[in-house]
Amino acid sequence: MSTLRIKHTFRLPPDLSGQLADYAARKRVTQALVVETALSSFLSGDSSEHLEAVLCRRLDRLARQADRLAWHVELSNETLALFVRFWLVNNPPLPDTARPAAQAMGKERWERFIEALNRRMEFGPRLKNEISEDIEPS
Repeated sequence: MSTLRIKHTFRLPPDLSGQLADYAARKRVTQALVVETALSSFLSGDSSEHLEAVLCRRLDRLARQADRLAWHVELSNETLALFVRFWLVNNPPLPDTARPAAQAMGKERWERFIEALNRRMEFGPRLKNEISEDIEPS
């Protein structure tokens, strides 16, 4: 931009003028610089290319996050499947006479499990912090 400046006078709606003033104050620049930069960006031919680059970066970040989520879901599914298989192999079915007592104890243990899970979700460490960070999602 050259140092020669040509004065322009124009009117803005009050809400847009307020947004301009707020933005300039937040960025600690003059309103004239904000308008100059915005006009330059608007009138340049590369604005669509810039927008495309910004969107591509955002999509790449979202894709990486989705990959991490998929890895964590797969880890959870495999953990649950392994636990269920282990449980079924090591715990034979109960006789009919023992089922009412087992159901009562199971209900009590379930409630304690849910309470512990709630505490862990609110205040406790997360499983992701206990899993080695050097394991990379594939």
